[in-house]
Amino acid sequence: MIFKPMQHKAAGLPHNPLKAIVAPRPIGWIASRGSDNSINLAPYSFFNALSEDPAMVMFSVQTDSPDHHKDSLRNVEETGEFVVNIVGEAQFDSMNISSGNFPYGDNEFIHAGLEMVDSESISVPRVGKVPAALECVHYDTMHLPRNAQGGGYIVVIGTVTSIYIDDAVLRDGMVDYAAFMPISRLGYRDYGRSSDIFQKNRPGQE
Repeated sequence: MIFKPMQHKAAGLPHNPLKAIVAPRPIGWIASRGSDNSINLAPYSFFNALSEDPAMVMFSVQTDSPDHHKDSLRNVEETGEFVVNIVGEAQFDSMNISSGNFPYGDNEFIHAGLEMVDSESISVPRVGKVPAALECVHYDTMHLPRNAQGGGYIVVIGTVTSIYIDDAVLRDGMVDYAAFMPISRLGYRDYGRSSDIFQKNRPGQE
């Protein structure tokens, strides 16, 4: 089977398989603060690290028109800061609650029953009891091409200014996945647990 992007139905597929193919994807649980000091928390599955040194990350925000921006994007562009909270199995239900369509200004921390913990280097709080969090300052925003309906995606790039790791998920100086079970986004309504971990050296490595 082969078909052009967004022509999956003509190919006999009821749902777009792109996100099911590009999987698993880490979840960026983005906390942000608006210029009015309102707090927002929302998960994004188009998220990843871009580089290690300097440490930089990105998340991609879907918009239905050039003039309608989601709360996370609006806040980051207003105040220039955000926190990437890492989602483990214990955070899954709260993360899912925070994905709801709440009015601007509603604090998803409160809706999901989450603690707000002060960050070290920025004014945006992180989620309490997460396995890890990345404090970021806004580096750049990239507007991707619009689709035929005027919608599309906007990529937010941030520079990591401080890294939090819960001591409970560290073993012998390394992050222990079994201690928090990272949750990833698959396609459709599917999620995955990183529970079967294996190691393999590259050629020439001891």
